[in-house]
Amino acid sequence: MGILEKVFDGNKRELRSLRKIADKVETYKEDFARLSDEKLQAKTPEFKAELDGVTDEKEQEQILDSLMPEAFAVVREAAKRTLGLEPYPVQLMGAAALHKGDIAEMKTGEGKTLTATLPVYLNALTGKGVHIITVNEYLSATQMEELSVLYNFLGLSVGLNLNTKDSAEKREAYASDITYTTNNELGFDYLRDNMVTYKRDRVLRGLNYTIIDEVDSILIDEARTPLIISGKAEQTDTMYIQANQFVKMLKEDEDFTYDVKTKNIQLNDDGMEKAEKWFKVDNLYDVKNVNLLHHINQALKAHFSMERDIDYVVEEEKIVIVDQFTGRKMKGRRFSDGLHQAIEAKEGVEIQNESRTMASITFQNFFRQYNKLSGMTGTAKTEEEEFLNIYNMRVTQIPTNEPIIREDYTDKIYATKEVKFNHVIDEVVERHRKGQPVLIGTVAVETSEFISQKLSKKGVRHNVLNAKNHEREAEIIQNAGKKGAVTIATNMAGRGTDIKLGEGVKEAGGLAVIGTERHESRRIDDQLRGRSGRQGDVGVSTFYLSLEDDLMRRFGSERMQSMMGRLGMSDEEVTSKMISRAVESSQKRVEGNNFDSRKKLLEYDDVLRRQREIIYDERNDIIDQEDIQEELLGMIESSVERTVNYYMFDDEDMIDYEQFIKAIEDMYLPPDTLEVSDVRGRENEEITALILDRVKTALQEKEEKLSEERMRLFERMMMLRTIDQKWVEHIDSMSQLRTGIHLRSYGQINPLREYQNEGLQMFEDMLVAIEDDTAKYVLKTEVKSDEEIKREQVIKNEEMQTGDGKAKVKKGPAKKEDRAGRNEPCPCGSGKKYKNCHGR
Repeated sequence: MGILEKVFDGNKRELRSLRKIADKVETYKEDFARLSDEKLQAKTPEFKAELDGVTDEKEQEQILDSLMPEAFAVVREAAKRTLGLEPYPVQLMGAAALHKGDIAEMKTGEGKTLTATLPVYLNALTGKGVHIITVNEYLSATQMEELSVLYNFLGLSVGLNLNTKDSAEKREAYASDITYTTNNELGFDYLRDNMVTYKRDRVLRGLNYTIIDEVDSILIDEARTPLIISGKAEQTDTMYIQANQFVKMLKEDEDFTYDVKTKNIQLNDDGMEKAEKWFKVDNLYDVKNVNLLHHINQALKAHFSMERDIDYVVEEEKIVIVDQFTGRKMKGRRFSDGLHQAIEAKEGVEIQNESRTMASITFQNFFRQYNKLSGMTGTAKTEEEEFLNIYNMRVTQIPTNEPIIREDYTDKIYATKEVKFNHVIDEVVERHRKGQPVLIGTVAVETSEFISQKLSKKGVRHNVLNAKNHEREAEIIQNAGKKGAVTIATNMAGRGTDIKLGEGVKEAGGLAVIGTERHESRRIDDQLRGRSGRQGDVGVSTFYLSLEDDLMRRFGSERMQSMMGRLGMSDEEVTSKMISRAVESSQKRVEGNNFDSRKKLLEYDDVLRRQREIIYDERNDIIDQEDIQEELLGMIESSVERTVNYYMFDDEDMIDYEQFIKAIEDMYLPPDTLEVSDVRGRENEEITALILDRVKTALQEKEEKLSEERMRLFERMMMLRTIDQKWVEHIDSMSQLRTGIHLRSYGQINPLREYQNEGLQMFEDMLVAIEDDTAKYVLKTEVKSDEEIKREQVIKNEEMQTGDGKAKVKKGPAKKEDRAGRNEPCPCGSGKKYKNCHGR
């Protein structure tokens, strides 16, 4: 096995290749150390000159590869002078992996932030921009502030993109050589850019190269939730309130079934009968009751699947989602598909308006648009298959600079939660008494508060870091490594944080990490362990588990359940290899399930992705071009051709000419411009050409009224408005199709294939509707010349003035003798009868 590992271990081969690059960087060390600041800074324009005029991406990449050792050496020397930090050889290896477009797995405290500066500088030389993605705005701001000194020294500009910035500030941030931002804000900026009407309103300038910090969190954990920009839909409070009142009466197993593993809830026969009586309907599964059934299902989910202080918190009379992977509050984000409203009804807070999707994209499809994508994290190897399949990124495990001497104890397992927590408290009290800092990791907000109460009773001073108290995060983490400090934290303490040890802590045994439950993902557990033992520090980590933990209940085998029964209320620690294996097996199964759900989401979103690309490309072409008359005439021609072929049959006796003329005048031409005699007996091509000739005349007349410049703007606005309106309707229809498509599987039909086929048909129908509506809006919308607008304004002003020239405060009653007769010409001089003009 040892020989096979050496032959097939790709990571070792990759490390050998990266080490060669690091060695090349070392060769420049002494020469660059002797350079003055000015000469070192002059290297940047020197490198840029080599890339000047090169537009081919492959050729550009080859030049960057050849510059890599020298450019890395420049950054290393500059970092030493500006930050007082010098990257270790292992950091140079990590930097080379990032430049290649892979994932560098580096343990906590190994200096990922400094490592990223090297490939960032190298790739920023192209002038196309580099994006550095972090999990929150606090990290973006602190990293930008800390490292801009280095980048500015090397002649590069740095920008920070925040949620609070307006379009002009965002545009400036993205125009910089290097931009720090969060994944959510970047994704929303991309969607908003594809909703603008003018080129000047865009903020992004292309997706060139990005480094994602905590890449597993962003590309894996958050990949199940698409980014959605919503508009308001109609208000439907009543249905949510009624459904909420109804489900409160229901009992599990008696009225509905709940699968703990999949969190799937379904009404059974008794539940359906109760629902039909309560809502006074004959058949709950009738097509007309689809909306009602949807509300009942969401209310069931809100009550029995979504837990307060675990999945969400109630803050200022609002429901705020809690991120399951970081424990952070996600303000401004809402559960989709009416679930958020169902939870609002459950908690008795104001029910917000339902929303309608205006634009959406998954993180998978967004980030795959980058020319080159890379990332770094402390834990990614367990998900390498997914990174490779979906993003074409390999995971390279970079060795630590100093050996890890943290002691990871085997899991301590107990029969019940109560016994487990008692032992956790005992260990915390004992370590606290010795002056050793302790970090207690919890999965849920309520667990952190429960432990906090228990510690308070024991008189142990401590800090709690969870979604309810994340404002003090930086301060709490800063003090977590001090002597005798006790910190209780949800998963948020495991991401992007560096706990530095205080004085006398190493002698006390370093930071002790105590996990109170296994997370469903092994990566999150590894992140928590990694808070201790950074850069060769001493430390310990232990996980306390019980057979009643959620993970064990949801995925433990039947043998586990029987063991729980045999152990009863025993206070003893359970030591069993079977249980330890079962825990890891459960985690692997959850990871597998989550991978499948993300893969399925991607497969369905890929259908929409291709359509989204076509629509966004079309919009961008319209916005970027000065003159879109040719595209417009192409749309009108297709539309007219379709209409002619629809009405004009080979059998002349079947043609309804009057109906055809009416349709043409409704869609394309002014009234009374086409006679039956004009089209009778002609071929379809001749009729189409005739109509198009008159359409061009009508367009010319419009242009003469408006002026050429305003006509082009009018055409662009009409086109964009139609595309946007139809696209929003299409997204809505696709969403409804996606909701019910799984039911097709009961008829032995592949739901994904059906979704692809029907989605394609709906998309083609939408493209037809865009052409028809654009033609109609451009041709049938009435336009007025400047002279007509001025004349109307003069008449309006005259009416608003009294005899002494002062504006009227209130319109007085009309005097009979002053009023013209209804059928007499209007005194305003319009030539219309009074009843049809100012007499209306």
